Amino acid sequence: MVLVIEGLLPFLSPGSWRRGFSQLLQLRDGQLRFFGLCSIVFGLLLLWLIG
Repeated sequence: MVLVIEGLLPFLSPGSWRRGFSQLLQLRDGQLRFFGLCSIVFGLLLLWLIG
């Protein structure tokens, strides 16, 4: 399911996905870790709400 969701943006709008990905490459390590932590917390909340 994760691969399906992650594949939607590059399939529907490859130009926007490429621009967004290139901006991600310019972020500092701390910023990437923060986004990763937010993703983990959001995913755990979704699992908790669904389960």
